[in-house]
Amino acid sequence: MNTMAYTADNWPITAALLQFPGVDAQGTHINDADASAWAEVFTEVKEAGFANADLTDSWVRPGDLSKQRLAEFKQSAESVGIGIPVISAIRQSVIEEGKWEDNLAYSHRTIDAAAELGCEVVSFGLHQAITPEQQKQLWFWTVEGYKDPVGDKDAWNNAVARFQELGRHAAEVGVLLSLEMYEDTYIGTADSSVQFVQDIGLSNVGLNPDLGNLIRLHRPIEDWREMVAKTLPYSNYWHMKNYIRDEDVARDMYVAMPAPMESGLINYREAFKVALSVGFQGILCTEHYGGDGLSVTASNQDYLRRHVLPKKEGYALGQSQVAQGRQQPAAVAH
Repeated sequence: MNTMAYTADNWPITAALLQFPGVDAQGTHINDADASAWAEVFTEVKEAGFANADLTDSWVRPGDLSKQRLAEFKQSAESVGIGIPVISAIRQSVIEEGKWEDNLAYSHRTIDAAAELGCEVVSFGLHQAITPEQQKQLWFWTVEGYKDPVGDKDAWNNAVARFQELGRHAAEVGVLLSLEMYEDTYIGTADSSVQFVQDIGLSNVGLNPDLGNLIRLHRPIEDWREMVAKTLPYSNYWHMKNYIRDEDVARDMYVAMPAPMESGLINYREAFKVALSVGFQGILCTEHYGGDGLSVTASNQDYLRRHVLPKKEGYALGQSQVAQGRQQPAAVAH
């Protein structure tokens, strides 16, 4: 646990790397690119005002780098002077039919890579690849995608057991695991997510309450305030983004589109007060889909530091149900 609580000046905030493709114009996977291509992305993120990046594996897949390339990767981040405290491994479900064994092995490699890179957290989820139908849409979340089998005890227990295995591995190498909330998975509603973490029952495994994933759906949704109240006591990392939302229930019409964090449906100022009251001290990650996503994530960071995060030490901090970050707060570049 941190010896002192984070404040607006030193709270670690990472930029999601959603904007950066995993394959270059020549069709080369970014894992096989020259280290200068990695440094270029890190430089762009740093110049946008970030001290840290979230290694979203739709870009580089650290779990698939050789030991030598991993060292090169770490070196390229260090040479730019950007922290890499988190890997977000997405769409690698450990219960995906026909692929779960590969995904589980990849998840183990990702934990080892995280330890090698000195990361604090690895974020996993149960969401799977977006469907061909989703790929055709302007915004993939406007049509339904993959769903975990509802009421399937075996599938649930398999998911729990595999995350326990990953959680124990992570604990051995000093890494936290965070489970990203995502619609129609076992971590797709507040109650189900909390139950899932409780069933796993390891202090280093918590939630990544990515509520943006849930409020953007073109259908009725849970109240975001209730989701915050239920999930934050079990959260240890946080993907943050926001959406403007409109509902006309009588017409069964639901519309959502990406918005800067301060402009969307979720009031993060209010949500963060709840987070502190239940002991949250996790790394934050700002995300945004569409347009100049990196600039919006940068203004999201700005908004957090200016309006949301506590300005002074000594604020009341509750007791979390899961372990929080192990890294000492360090001054960040503004």
